[in-house]
Amino acid sequence: MGLLDGKKALIFGVANDHSIAWGIARALHDQGAILGFSSVESLIDRRVRPLAESIGATFVEACDVQSDEQIAGVMAKWAAAYGEIDILVHALAFAKREDLDGEFANTSRDGFALAMDVSAYSLVALVREARPFLHPGSSVLTLSYYGAEKVVSHYNVMGVAKAALEASVRYLAADLGPSGVRVNAISAGPIRTLAAAGIAGFKKLYGSFAELAPLRANITIEDVGKTAIWLASDLSSAVTGEVVYVDGGFNVMGVPLAEG
Repeated sequence: MGLLDGKKALIFGVANDHSIAWGIARALHDQGAILGFSSVESLIDRRVRPLAESIGATFVEACDVQSDEQIAGVMAKWAAAYGEIDILVHALAFAKREDLDGEFANTSRDGFALAMDVSAYSLVALVREARPFLHPGSSVLTLSYYGAEKVVSHYNVMGVAKAALEASVRYLAADLGPSGVRVNAISAGPIRTLAAAGIAGFKKLYGSFAELAPLRANITIEDVGKTAIWLASDLSSAVTGEVVYVDGGFNVMGVPLAEG
């Protein structure tokens, strides 16, 4: 018996087998959840569908989350196939590469709008369209990062977008709470993902992390998956509007120093 036996989970944002979203998907699957996937069209046949098939998932749909019509279309197809959503996972973020280098003050107007739309507003859009299919006990999860709270070199506009995402989690939790639906975020430490590859200096950040975090270890997608199980299950039935850190304790450090 799994903690999520029979639960229906719709996951947006898997890019490849190194994605945090894939770590969450595997963890939910291992606990008995029935999964469906949506991602950008360019990744569907090459990356997402083979991963879905590897765990027996048959629902795979392309979606541009900047389009309300496409989001509504995916939700309608899901409802026709499964009827309801027990777990909704939002693992979506994007910013122009040039806006993740240099000074934040040089962020372009259209780059700012793009990062906010894809990385923050898309959660609002997904929840709005999913709301008719959510029910008491349903859980919505999204992914954040420490750069939402403190300045992280080269994270720039993405940090601002993640801050907006975390605020959105709180407001959505207040909106959906009376219906028994929970909304939470996981803030993971640095993980080698496709998205992380676009951040200048990431290799240096990743390399020193295990020397500075209290648990002295890098974070894996499996670590995040375990926390996702908790947030998706009844074990966290009274938890909503929270940002849960999965970072080996890094966020509690004031002035971390590597041991000599």
